[in-house]
Amino acid sequence: MGDKAQTHPGAAGRAVAADHPASVRNVVLVGHSGSGKTTLVEALALTAGAVNRAGRVEDGGTVSDYDEIEHRQQRSVQLSLAPVEWDGFKVNVLDTPGYADFVGELRAGLRAADAALFVVSASDGVDGSTRMVWEECQAVGMPRAIVITHLEAARADFEEMTRVCAETFGADDPDAVLPLYLPLRGPEGPDGHAPVTGLIGLLSQKLFDYASGERKESEPGEDQLPDIEEARNRLIEGIIAESEDETLMDRYLGGEQIDVKTLIDDLERAVARGTFFPVLAAAPAADGGRQGLGTVELLELITGGFPTPFEHPLPGVTTIDGKARELKACDTGGPLVAEVVKTASDPYVGRISLVRVFSGTLRPDETVHVSGHGLADRGHEDHDVDERIGALSMPFGKQQRPVTHAVAGDLVCVAKLGRAETGDTLSGKDDPLLMEPWQMPDPLLPLAIQAHSKADEDKLSQGLSRLVAEDPTMRLEQNQDTHQVVLWCLGEAHADVALERLRSRYGVQVDVVPHRVSLRETFATKAAGRGRHVKQSGGHGQYAICEIEVEPLPGGSGIEFVDKVVGGAVPRQFIPSVEKGVRAQAAKGVVAGYPLVDVRITLLDGKAHSVDSSDAAFQTAGALALREAAAQTRIHLLEPVAEVTVLVADDYVGAVMSDLSSRRGRVLGTEQVGSGRTLVRAEVPEFEIGRYAIDLRSLSHGTARFDRAYARHEPMPPQVAERVREQAGESS
Repeated sequence: MGDKAQTHPGAAGRAVAADHPASVRNVVLVGHSGSGKTTLVEALALTAGAVNRAGRVEDGGTVSDYDEIEHRQQRSVQLSLAPVEWDGFKVNVLDTPGYADFVGELRAGLRAADAALFVVSASDGVDGSTRMVWEECQAVGMPRAIVITHLEAARADFEEMTRVCAETFGADDPDAVLPLYLPLRGPEGPDGHAPVTGLIGLLSQKLFDYASGERKESEPGEDQLPDIEEARNRLIEGIIAESEDETLMDRYLGGEQIDVKTLIDDLERAVARGTFFPVLAAAPAADGGRQGLGTVELLELITGGFPTPFEHPLPGVTTIDGKARELKACDTGGPLVAEVVKTASDPYVGRISLVRVFSGTLRPDETVHVSGHGLADRGHEDHDVDERIGALSMPFGKQQRPVTHAVAGDLVCVAKLGRAETGDTLSGKDDPLLMEPWQMPDPLLPLAIQAHSKADEDKLSQGLSRLVAEDPTMRLEQNQDTHQVVLWCLGEAHADVALERLRSRYGVQVDVVPHRVSLRETFATKAAGRGRHVKQSGGHGQYAICEIEVEPLPGGSGIEFVDKVVGGAVPRQFIPSVEKGVRAQAAKGVVAGYPLVDVRITLLDGKAHSVDSSDAAFQTAGALALREAAAQTRIHLLEPVAEVTVLVADDYVGAVMSDLSSRRGRVLGTEQVGSGRTLVRAEVPEFEIGRYAIDLRSLSHGTARFDRAYARHEPMPPQVAERVREQAGESS
């Protein structure tokens, strides 16, 4: 694991299918935006021979961040796969976006991987969102390692950053987060900065020099060994503490020299179990070089220490009707169970699905069953359909290179799955199964849109459905109250990418319009109204008079219609007409154009004409009566109130509670959740939390997340209601 004398270059640019799960390693790179994940992916690919020295695959393009949107925005916005070969292993490296708006891509990467490599910048440190992802991985026991980048920065300090990582990630056991190597610095330059040119292995006590761009092994000088003694002893003690051999510690404390191979074997087992988290260093290759600093050590860690797919617990599997199904983990000869972890559209080959195979073997041109359940609230209808898959391939930048099959434990791209969406299960058509979906964050930032032109309107529906199929962290809403099309996103950057994809990928230009909240109206006090609709202008006339009384009801009561007419003042056949008229007017609103709710409308009296009365006349009279009653009293505007729960680091609880209060929120209480986290419960008007997803992230430095659920409608404060009425008047 990094202390091996020989390097093993991979296959340059070949796409080879793995024949056995034991030869596959699936690793996801995690870290904040700008930590150097994509640069590290390309450095690993260069070291393994998958790309040339310009960081390009043989037929052009970079191995990661090849999307045009990523080029324009200069950041990763989607999950990408870079398969490389090393020492007989196929390593599927999953690069994830570091920006919080694309956490859905990160969750997909975590689902597809068997281990996580946390990338930490020596100049920026560990941010709150990275800390939260570590805790998620810890909760499920996912093996992890840490790689420190940006060692070339003037103020970069590997030892200090290692200490920070131990404090941050090793809160329960700091001795489980320890470096395997110490960086060696070359001569100071004119700026006084000494660049890192090599590493010294703490276990093997060998020096690995990368100054030339190629890894060269040598023996360290006698003067260098004392510098690593303390770190080496601590590493050995940390490994022995995690060893399954209980006699090892006694032997070590008794003065016995433990064999390096024994230590490496125990280290690899502890890493695979997720109980020890090694810290490494990495940097791009020197100009003209092929091997970046620490990349060989990383590849050896991944292939030697990270778990095989056999060790990945199989997510819950059921039959289509929900009956639990027990399957052997990673059985290449078992029933086919695979999952779509990402969906993308290619302008030349159509939809491409990135699939993780959990059981069985997937082959081109076979018919599979596609099952998608449980995402109806995000605009995804449940579906069960048989589809014939197209070619299987491995991605190399923009290129797709064909492979013959994909065994359990491997990742593969599948073409021409027209109905499959992200999160769907692929299984045998004669044995359809369904995998338990992974947890996806709720999109909480509304983006109201409308087609820019008639031509765009014709393409909008199809473009939106494709967009949501690719990204289940988006939710499409056709709001029946406001008649708006609303795309719910995770943040502004997420929304920007959605709009750009609509424009560039699907040819749909849209305009963003202010998001409207679903308001209601109700009567503040009891009031009476008289509706008179009498017209006579030759021929058949119109005659209908009705008198009503309207009184407020408790919230949630809706519209209640009561008939108290006596003596046949309103003929029986026209009473339903009055009700129809008042309900139609209530739906339109009586003051600001919002639906009227929570009132009892009582029909007391009226008049009819034997010839000129009609259904239409009494509908009109009922509507007029309701409008007149509304003019006799105050009308409350009712606004929706949401139940909001905010999970936030203790350091920001005060700021969050103060901010909620400034939004007319009522804090209901707090409770401690784990170590250093607090759950704040509040009720907040939805008017005040339209941009809360953005504001909370800024307020808490990325350490908080929130959920919201509709609670009820309640009267809006008079000054706010007056402002809304004025805006409604201006828009009309």
